[in-house]
Amino acid sequence: MSTALGALSVEAADPCAVQAFWAEVLGADAQRALVSFRPQQRPKTVKNRVHLDVYTPDVATLLDCGARVLAEHSGWVTLADVEGNEFCAFPDPEPATGPAARVFAVCTDSNRPEALAAWWAALVGADVRNGPDGTPRWLYGSAGWESLIWKFIRVSDERVAPNRWQWTLQDEPGRFTALRGPDGGFVDPQGNEFSVLRPARPAG
Repeated sequence: MSTALGALSVEAADPCAVQAFWAEVLGADAQRALVSFRPQQRPKTVKNRVHLDVYTPDVATLLDCGARVLAEHSGWVTLADVEGNEFCAFPDPEPATGPAARVFAVCTDSNRPEALAAWWAALVGADVRNGPDGTPRWLYGSAGWESLIWKFIRVSDERVAPNRWQWTLQDEPGRFTALRGPDGGFVDPQGNEFSVLRPARPAG
């Protein structure tokens, strides 16, 4: 059985409010397919180590949905959603009518991004390619996220809290027993938490 990535599971103080924001930004179907929300176990205190990159025809539309600007860069903008979750918006190379934005990448912070990219690539059958700095840390064609780039972003800050944005895997949980963390959940070699859900069985 192959391992496939599923939706991101996100902690939120008000799950309904954050879900409504992302449904408005991405469209309800895209939001349900990519991200779900659950009550938080602890308040957000630091920058998220996992975030989305989106394409948008107009950043102003995202602001109308309730986003706010955190930083402006050359060619892109860092925004926050209604609960302060960071995401990055880039001009859409193929603008079209429809939702305010579309996700094209999931970004994960790491102080050793090449090693983590290689580990996950082997698990989800992805092609590892170079990031802008020429190092192999971007994944393409990950099972379940075929249309997305999985970017491992080089950072120097240390992990101080569990990730509020966590991905899920579609597989048999028993395959990952060796990756159980201290609290009983699953963690990758660099401490990123994830869930494992058995794939739905066909009826009949």
